[in-house]
Order: sequence, then C-alpha cells, then structure tokens
Amino acid sequence: MELQPLLEKIVAYDTVHAKWLNTLSFMENAGARKISACEHPSEVSLIQLKHAAEEHRHSYYLKKQILKISPEICKTYKSDELLASMATRHYLHALDMKACRYLQEHFRLSREELKYAAYLFVTYAIEVRADALYPVYQEVLTKHSSKILVKSIILEEEGHLEEMIHQLGQFSADWKIHAEVILKMEQVLHQQWIIAVAGEVMQPDYV
Repeated sequence: MELQPLLEKIVAYDTVHAKWLNTLSFMENAGARKISACEHPSEVSLIQLKHAAEEHRHSYYLKKQILKISPEICKTYKSDELLASMATRHYLHALDMKACRYLQEHFRLSREELKYAAYLFVTYAIEVRADALYPVYQEVLTKHSSKILVKSIILEEEGHLEEMIHQLGQFSADWKIHAEVILKMEQVLHQQWIIAVAGEVMQPDYV
C-alpha cells in the first residue's frame, strides 16, 4: 500500500485525520517511553534524555494539533480513537522484541547493555521511518491547505537521525550491517501497519 493515496484519504476527512494525528501521537509517546525504559540506572547520557524529551514533545504537539480539527474528539488513546489500534499498539513493541533477540544473538550483552543497544538500533530504525513518513504527510497537508503542520517535527527527526548514526558508530564499527537487518524488520512491521490502517480507512463506508 502506497503512503500518499492513503494520506490523501485521511486528510480529506476531519474525524479520520484526527484519529491519524492521535495514532501518530500514541506512537511518538510509545517511542519516548521505550527510550526511558532503556535508560541505565545511573549512566544516562544527555542525548538519551534529549531524545526522550523530544519524542514526548512530538506526542504532545501532535495531540495539540487535533484541537485545530475539534476539541471534542480523540482525547485519549482508547482503541476507538486510534487507527488500526491493534497493529498500532503492536508495531513498536514487536520491533523492540525482534531487535533484542537479534542483538543478543550477535553481541552477547548483559541486560543493561542489551537495553542500550536496543535503544540505539530501534530508535535509528524509527528515525529512518519518520524521515520518510513525515515529509510525505506534510506534502499532503500543504496540498490540502490544512491548518495542521508537522514541519517542526521533520527538522527535529532529521537531527535525531544524525545523532543516532553518531552513537551507533561509537557502539560498533560494523553497526551498518546490523542496522540493515533491523531496518528490514521494521519495514515488514511498517507495511503490516499501513495495510491495517488502509484496510480500515479505505472501506467505502468508513466515513
């Protein structure tokens, strides 16, 4: 399923668009919580704190954008206020689990080391995805003269990606080989998620 036609349908209907924003907000929040959960009990870097804070801010920003559509909808992350709620809730957790299994097999890490490695590789994969998704979304928003904007998120996600590449280079000289494997895992999960969202949104009687 191509992203742009799906986004065209989503942005054209206010209620669906609000659920899409809420879904992105949920995922940004889930990402921030995963980053925090990966923190070492004492050795927490400034950059890791920065990433968690910025992902939380993205979640808040997206949630606040919903108010431009209506103050009465998508107030929570309950299933009926998300798109493809089961796939949405499964996506990041599944990627984290798959990445952890792979990293443990190849690096033989302690529990705390594995949590940090998962933070690096999973966050990298999610930043690569964000770098692909948000610009397409902004293009559709601009085309529809929408009041919603995600330009600030695009800029910050680009910065995050550069920071993750730097951190991965410090973690392993062969990081690109392992990152490619985890990117492929993410691509499968992302496609499953997009198909689930499209299966819901593209139904003739959905709106």
